Amino acid sequence: MDTKIHICEGQLGSVNARRNFMSKGFKIHSRVGLASACDTLISQTFGGGNHFRIGVILQQAILILLLACFPCWAILINTEPILLAVKQEPEIAKLAQSYVKIFMPALPLALEHLKNPLDELKEATFMFSLQIRYLQNQGIIWPQVITGLVANILNALINYIVIFVLNWGVTGSAVASCLSEFIMVAILSAYIIYKGIHKATWGGWSRACLQDWGVYLHLAIPSMVMMCVEWWTYEIGSFLAGLISEVELGAQSVVLLWANIAYMFPMGFSIAGSVRVGNALGAGNTDQAKLCAKVTMFGAGFVSVCLAILIGGLHSHISYVFTYDEQIRQRVSDIMTFYAPFIILDATAAACGSIIRGAGKQKIGALAYFVGFYGIGFPIGVPLMFAAKMGIKGLWAGLFICIFIQCIFMVVYMVRMNWEKATTEAQIRAGAGEASEGAQFAGGEWDVLELVPEPSAEDKIPHTALVLRRGLALAAMIFILAVGIIVNVIVQNMIV
Repeated sequence: MDTKIHICEGQLGSVNARRNFMSKGFKIHSRVGLASACDTLISQTFGGGNHFRIGVILQQAILILLLACFPCWAILINTEPILLAVKQEPEIAKLAQSYVKIFMPALPLALEHLKNPLDELKEATFMFSLQIRYLQNQGIIWPQVITGLVANILNALINYIVIFVLNWGVTGSAVASCLSEFIMVAILSAYIIYKGIHKATWGGWSRACLQDWGVYLHLAIPSMVMMCVEWWTYEIGSFLAGLISEVELGAQSVVLLWANIAYMFPMGFSIAGSVRVGNALGAGNTDQAKLCAKVTMFGAGFVSVCLAILIGGLHSHISYVFTYDEQIRQRVSDIMTFYAPFIILDATAAACGSIIRGAGKQKIGALAYFVGFYGIGFPIGVPLMFAAKMGIKGLWAGLFICIFIQCIFMVVYMVRMNWEKATTEAQIRAGAGEASEGAQFAGGEWDVLELVPEPSAEDKIPHTALVLRRGLALAAMIFILAVGIIVNVIVQNMIV
């Protein structure tokens, strides 16, 4: 019985599936998690009017995410032994390792790269992710949309040439993806420079980018938890589904694909909500921040209700997009009937998470996600999956309960949140007192802010000592990479 879905065929499909299982979690936590601190810092700083500080924040993000590449490299270089350890096919594990090694030079640019043309076309690179946040938190959206479309078209063309014309196979796919990353970042960088978008915010590289890493990391690490916990839950769920049967794995894959598609629609409201809430708080406009939060919740909720009705009504037919296998289709139909209301809860949780990021309350979001998925969802879903013999329907039942409780907690938290205190924290975080002009409030009136943050502990450290600290951080990351290389050499010798 052939249970492969259409978008994952042959050698490339198998390698891509293993590569995703192996590396996506590490890529996501660096690209989305660590970069998500910019959703708070840049949006609030832009709202506070301290525009040149945005450039410093971007520099901090670049340095921190570059350091994050080293542990990623240390893990990815051991892709083959890790895949073998979880009982993957030796040939596929070797091909996946080859793919990853070829792609590794693009990792500083790409921590969630463009797929081959048989896969869904997606955004996303490391630097491109930072560029997106740099622009969107200033209210600039269309350049990155157009750049992403152009880069995806070029990526498809390059993949076609290297895979079907030159017959490079997996190697060609890796080379094409690597080239696509550089093209995407280069196009958007050229646009930013050509239009002079950077002039108002970029004052050149500054020593200030070595300061206040603690502020950035205190936001980035909880953001990483928020992003990774949910993603890892779905990845582990797919792995567990594969332990039951190929039908369960195939059905889980189709459900997750539709879940990703459904998530894209309310995500637009979530992104806009994070930006607008951050802008308003940085500008000192508490009422505007509250209004933006309400609009975000309403917009995401309305779209998700429409999607839930559509997907629920078409539950018997939507699996045809990905497979004709009757057993998988029947299983997908059963899950989709149950999954439709989950869309509403997932969109609500995403909207709440974006508002929390805009307000700089990531620790609360991280707590809600971690306890929700690993304290409630998994402990309920896994026993239902195996002991109750419900399969992936049991897993989704556990996740449904998790998201339901999570939504209640986060909505109640936002209603009871001290928005005035959040506004004060945002203005301090934005360095509003350093701005040459105050923030613009509703009604077009300008006010000079006297709010000056207390100097952090790092501000009191001499520059030489600060450089030494950052140098030690770099040395530690290089050491981690060296350990990964040594482990790889030892394991490879054992395999041979």
